[in-house]
Amino acid sequence: MSLEKRVFLLLALALSACSSTEERDLTELDQRAAGITRQFVGTLLPTLQSAMAEGGPVQAIEVCSVRAPEIAAELSAESGWSVRRVSLKPRNADMAIPDNWERQMLQSFDQRQQAGEPGPEINTSAVVNGDYRYMQAQPAMPLCLSCHGQNISSEVRSALAEHYPADTATGYLAGQIRGAISLRTELP
Repeated sequence: MSLEKRVFLLLALALSACSSTEERDLTELDQRAAGITRQFVGTLLPTLQSAMAEGGPVQAIEVCSVRAPEIAAELSAESGWSVRRVSLKPRNADMAIPDNWERQMLQSFDQRQQAGEPGPEINTSAVVNGDYRYMQAQPAMPLCLSCHGQNISSEVRSALAEHYPADTATGYLAGQIRGAISLRTELP
């Protein structure tokens, strides 16, 4: 084998090893990010279900307005990652406005859901400007429709206006993507 072929083969093997390492590292990050999003949902969902059972949607709005940002902050502190919720139609205009990448991914999530992909299975990850980014879609579940759906009671509308004066997060049907949990961490 000629020297040129040996050098080429060694370079190809080195690049392949680097690629495998990068893929493995991203797979590990994907698994960690998915775990953080499961923690978020696993904490918020029972809290909302309990509030709904105790006081209906009005109490759930009150709980969600306080507890959801707290859960995101707690997970951010525990993990060292930025954890937040974003939406194309944000309920909390101070916290849920997507950046450009998040907006593109949310639009992609909408398209994927409309093409038949189940909302809970829709997620994505990428390296963007040196940061690892991950988003998990949040589809509108039946529980969500009391406050995010098309037929919202006047009592609920009043509570939404009180807690979220700039709310745009209504009009959803079951299964539609109403937002995402968005995570970010710096790559070493």
